Amino acid sequence: MIDLKDLRERPERYRTGSARKGVKVDIDRLLGLDEQKRALQQRQETARAEQNRLAKETGPKIGQLMGALKKAEGAGKAALEAEIEQIKSAPARLKAEIQAFEAELAAIEPELTALLLRVPLPPDDDVPVGTSSADNVEIKRWAPTGWDFGKNFVENRGFVPRGHLELAEKLGLVDFARGVRLAGSRSYILTGDGMKMHQAVLRYALDFMVQRNGFTPMSVPVLVREEAMVGTGFFPAGRAQTYLIDETRRWQIEQDEDEAPEGTARGQDLYLTGTGEVGLMGVHMGEILDEAELPKKYVTVSTCFRREAGAAGKDTAGLYRVHQFDKVEQVVICKADEQVSRRWHREMIEYVEALLQSLGLPYRLLQCCTGDLGVKNADMVDIECWMPGRGAPDAAGRPTGAFSETHSASRLYDYQCRRLNMRYRAGGEAGKGVTTVCHSLNNTVAASPRILIPILEMYQNEDGSVTVPPALRAYMGGQERIG
Repeated sequence: MIDLKDLRERPERYRTGSARKGVKVDIDRLLGLDEQKRALQQRQETARAEQNRLAKETGPKIGQLMGALKKAEGAGKAALEAEIEQIKSAPARLKAEIQAFEAELAAIEPELTALLLRVPLPPDDDVPVGTSSADNVEIKRWAPTGWDFGKNFVENRGFVPRGHLELAEKLGLVDFARGVRLAGSRSYILTGDGMKMHQAVLRYALDFMVQRNGFTPMSVPVLVREEAMVGTGFFPAGRAQTYLIDETRRWQIEQDEDEAPEGTARGQDLYLTGTGEVGLMGVHMGEILDEAELPKKYVTVSTCFRREAGAAGKDTAGLYRVHQFDKVEQVVICKADEQVSRRWHREMIEYVEALLQSLGLPYRLLQCCTGDLGVKNADMVDIECWMPGRGAPDAAGRPTGAFSETHSASRLYDYQCRRLNMRYRAGGEAGKGVTTVCHSLNNTVAASPRILIPILEMYQNEDGSVTVPPALRAYMGGQERIG
C-alpha cells in the first residue's frame, strides 16, 4: 500500500505513476473519500471529547441545579427543570451522533480501502517509460568462453541443436503424456535423470545463497491466508493467477449436508502461492524489528502454483510455462533508505549473475519499462537465459534461439512492508525510538524446471546426450553425462 500522506501531498506523482504503469485507479475519488473520512473522524472526536467532558461535569452540575430547583418557583422553576432535562439528554444525543459518524465511516471505508489497495507504487524516475515488455531495454549480456552471440548454434557448436522437448523424450527425462493425464494441461512428470537434475539445481542454488552469500534458509508455507496475499501486493491485481482453496464454501456444503463433525469451525479460505516471496515476506508481518537486525536476508525453496490465466496458446508444450514448479527465492528486508535499497537491488542481481556464470549459461539483463513493472515494483530487472530451442524458425523450420525470462529482480521500497505493517525501530534501546516502515526486495535464484531448458539445450552433445554442468555434478552423485 502506498503512503497516504505522500499521496495527499503529491497526488500528481501517483496520477502519473498509475498512467505510466497502465493501471486505472481514480486518484481524485480516493482523495475525496479520504477527506470525507478525516472530516468525519474529526467531528466524531469532537463529540467524544464533549461526551467525556459531560461525563465529568454532569453529576455535579445536576446536583447544583437540583438544589436550586427546591427553592425556585414559577418561571424560574420551569427554566431550571428544562435545563436539567437538557443536560440529562445530552449524553444520549452525543452517543447517537457518534454512532451516526461510525455508520458513515463504515460506509466509506470499503471503497476507500479498495482504491488504496489498487494504487500502484510509482516507478522510479530512471525507469524507461513504455507500455509493454516490447519496450524493455537490454543493459548487459554475458556468455561463457566459446559462445558468440553473433553466431547461431550450428556455427558455435558445429551441429544442429535439439530442443528440450526432443532431448527430454530421447533421454527419458520428462513424461508429459502421463503428467497431462494426471493433472491436465501444462503438467508433467520429471523422471530419472530429469528429476535428479531438477533437485540438483535447487540444492545448488540454495547452498549458493546460504554458503556463499550468507542468506538464512527458511521453510515457509505455500498455503496462506488472504491477508498474506494482500500484504505482499499479489492481491487484488493478481487474484486471477492464484489457486483458491475455498474453505468457506466447503464448510457451508458440509453444514447443509450434515457432514461436518459437530463443533467444526467455519473454514478460512486459503491460497496456493506462486512464489516463496509471499511466505518469506509474511514471516514478520505485523512486527516491529530492531534496526540492528537489518538487513534480513532470507532464502527458501518452495513449490509454486500459477494458473497462467490469460496464457491460452502460449508455450503450451514443454517446461517453460507450467502450473506447478519449484523455486529458490531470495528476499531482503532492509532500512528505509532509497540508496540502501538500490545497492541491495544491484547485489541481488549480481548473486544471480554469479550463479548463471558458474553454470556457464549465456544470459542478458533487461531493464523493464514502466508498463511491465506490475503494481508493486518501483523498478524491476529481468534476467533472461539463452534457449536454443526457442525463437522464430529458420528456413528449414528449426528454432533460431531466443532469450527467455528465468529471473525477475524487484525493488519495492516500503510498498509491501506498509501493507504488511512491518516496521523497525531506529536506534535507541528496545521499546524506544521512532518506528519506520521497512523496505523490501526480491529476486529469483533458480526456478525449475524452467532453468532446465537452457541447461539441457546448451549442454547437449551432437549424439543427443547431455553433459552435466560441472557445478551440478556433486549434487548428482558425480554423474558427468546423461545418455
